Amino acid sequence: MKKNIRLENIDPVEIYGAGNRILEALCSWFPQLKVTARGDGIILEGSEEDCRKFNEKLDLLVERRMHKTSLTPYDVEDLFEGDSSAGHFIPRADSVIVHGIDGRPIRARNKRQEEMVKAYFENDLLFAVGPAGSGKTYIAIALAVRALKHREIKRIILTRPAVEAGERLGFLPGDLKDKLDPYLQPLYDALGDMIPAKRLNDFMEEGIVQIAPLAYMRGRTLDKACVILDEAQNTNIGQLKMFLTRMGCDAKFIVTGDASQIDLPDKRDSGLMKGIGLLENIKGIGRIFFQNEDIVRHPLVSKIVKAFEA
Repeated sequence: MKKNIRLENIDPVEIYGAGNRILEALCSWFPQLKVTARGDGIILEGSEEDCRKFNEKLDLLVERRMHKTSLTPYDVEDLFEGDSSAGHFIPRADSVIVHGIDGRPIRARNKRQEEMVKAYFENDLLFAVGPAGSGKTYIAIALAVRALKHREIKRIILTRPAVEAGERLGFLPGDLKDKLDPYLQPLYDALGDMIPAKRLNDFMEEGIVQIAPLAYMRGRTLDKACVILDEAQNTNIGQLKMFLTRMGCDAKFIVTGDASQIDLPDKRDSGLMKGIGLLENIKGIGRIFFQNEDIVRHPLVSKIVKAFEA
């Protein structure tokens, strides 16, 4: 059977992807189907069933593009995989987010992390809240590095409030970077797993990767960037609003935090959960809530968290 499909009222590049990456991902699910794309026309040659299914998935892909800034191969995967809520989560061979500097694949390690990855691609603003060790910040940075490598963004911006965790560090020697590094070290650690040290230094010198305290976000408009606010439980509602309103065109914002580890003098000042509540009815905002069973550090960490909560 031979079937002709025409893309109407949309630029074919938005569906095919750069270098036809999206189209190739879709075609990979139909190995017996010959697909030829010419401009806004697609010619299918194969069984009637394959042609029908391909057309159906292509229509869903076009519909999804209407609600997103851009498509990725993950969108194609999602059309076929659907919701993996049943049973235990088993990482698929093609579910790698990015490769670490040692070649180690970095992928979602449990169902909730997979939900976070999918929510990132389906929304421009994502809240990921949960206990220490659930991997929310690490996955967020992996998604940002992936987006940079795929040229979906032009820069990564990582920020967190400079709030001390129950200690007073006092005067710190050095320039501004030296004074702020102790607060931002966890972000450096995650980036160091995914970008070689020399290249990371080059990126930081060129402004492609920026790490700064939250106070330095005021007044900026952040376009074509993946921006991550870490430790958001230590922001008040005004700071959270300031951060979220920095969002520019083609930007992705991820907010991570742990509502059980608030370091503010008055824990009631934390704006994280208040902000999530205020925004709950707005479309385009994803919310992932990690639980103690999602902790992926040493097995003792989960037990420690449960003990302190009790």
